[in-house]
Amino acid sequence: MAITSANQLELLQTAEAVAREKMIDPGLVVEAMEESLARAAKSRYGSELDIRVHIDRKTGRATFTRVRTVVEEVENHFTELSVKEAQEFKEGAVAGDEIVDEVPPVEMGRIAAQSAKQVILQKVREAERDRQYEEFKDRAGTIINGQVKREEYGNVIVDIGRGEAVLRRNEKIGRESYRPNDRIRVYIKDVRREPRGPQIFLSRTAPEFMAELFKMEVPEIYDGIIEIKAVARDPGSRAKIAVISYDNAIDPVGACVGMRGSRVQAVVNELQGEKIDIIPWNEDAPTFLVNALQPAEVSKVVLDEDAGKIEVVVPDDQLSLAIGRRGQNVRLASQLTGLDIDILTEDEESARRQAEFAERTQIFMDNLDLDEFFAQLLVSEGFTSLEEVAYVEQDELLVIDGVDEDTAQELQARARDYLEEQNKKALEHAKELGVEQSLIDFEGLTPQMLEALGEDGVKTLDDFATCADWELAGGWTTVDGQRVKDDGLLEKFDVSLEEAQNMVMTARLQLGWVTIEELEERAAAEAEAEAAAAEEEAGA
Repeated sequence: MAITSANQLELLQTAEAVAREKMIDPGLVVEAMEESLARAAKSRYGSELDIRVHIDRKTGRATFTRVRTVVEEVENHFTELSVKEAQEFKEGAVAGDEIVDEVPPVEMGRIAAQSAKQVILQKVREAERDRQYEEFKDRAGTIINGQVKREEYGNVIVDIGRGEAVLRRNEKIGRESYRPNDRIRVYIKDVRREPRGPQIFLSRTAPEFMAELFKMEVPEIYDGIIEIKAVARDPGSRAKIAVISYDNAIDPVGACVGMRGSRVQAVVNELQGEKIDIIPWNEDAPTFLVNALQPAEVSKVVLDEDAGKIEVVVPDDQLSLAIGRRGQNVRLASQLTGLDIDILTEDEESARRQAEFAERTQIFMDNLDLDEFFAQLLVSEGFTSLEEVAYVEQDELLVIDGVDEDTAQELQARARDYLEEQNKKALEHAKELGVEQSLIDFEGLTPQMLEALGEDGVKTLDDFATCADWELAGGWTTVDGQRVKDDGLLEKFDVSLEEAQNMVMTARLQLGWVTIEELEERAAAEAEAEAAAAEEEAGA
């Protein structure tokens, strides 16, 4: 094929036709044609040459040019030209200039034409992918209607208008099945640009899908009067959704249920009969959890904020209801609140309290040489450890029936003598383990702490300074969606994460690993980051 006046306009007409069909910019198709023609020219004149093609956007005329760069010293004769040679083509040429001279158009043989076609198709596909990505990247997090095209290995390929998307098998509600041409409503979970083109991933099991469905059915949610604070789902079976109203005149639960349940029923029907519990949100975690465990009744709630755990006590006849079939009710409540939930019956809690009472009583009997009655009296008054007895204000002991000043002094003296003896033994053991004086002299570490550190191989101030705060205080990490406990070396001594961090930083200061200025800069940066995060959350 020769690029002659007879077919010059055909280039533009072809480009416009392809662009209309694929809904992309005609300019991109013309650029692809220019690249394909340049490749054909290189195969004719030599692949080492820098051949460029420009197609006039009005006339369709293709101009073939050879480009060479002016250099002081020529290394590549195909793409470079000396200054002296360049001045023959262009007066006053200097190094860095480009010399462009036109070359005759090429006759495209069968192979060259096929190659040009492949280049154009590749460019068109890339442009089509870019258009599809740009169109859908901002639609992640929304609901879209599509049409089922086919099923591949359990994954459903959905036609969403200007492209295809994938509904993976694990994103389908369990008992759903689809046939080609079925209409389907799905949630756009993610849009990613990948080598094979933009991949649009859909979901019907995502909690956000339910939230978006409620937004479509409940005008108050769309208007922002009611907010969905949390959603937990067992797709196709049961779900819990927490809502709050910013208008005291509107009941959030009633608004989501609708007249005779019409609004929630519309969502249930879309989700193949999934039962939905609508729960009022509450800032108070224990109150919110009591709501989340509905329909079970709760007798008592104990929250451990540091561990992110909550203990729930229910009547014996409510235990199975609180746990739910296969643990479903408590699992959804845990997802909704973000807390690990331990459920006990009243009898189990009573038995545990009695065991703790007996254990503390025995400690006081063994270590303070008290009879059972007096030891029980101390525990009943809220004393849980020997340290509390030894160092509490004496007035707190005097309020116990039968305890006068002499008795209180004797109690505290016995407790202190015992603790001092234990400290002495712990320190000697720590030294036997190889704990060095640099760590023993470090302020804030008790002999028992030194013993625990020595048993774990932390024997010098340098060793201590390399510890992370969570290694000392313990903490929680999330692995595969489950909260896992990390035991800390000093956790049993009630060392908080903040205290552990301060001790480690003090050790590093003493060793000269960091300076006060660096710590102040770090603290300022953290404070700034927290303020920015708080501002962003408030804006959201």
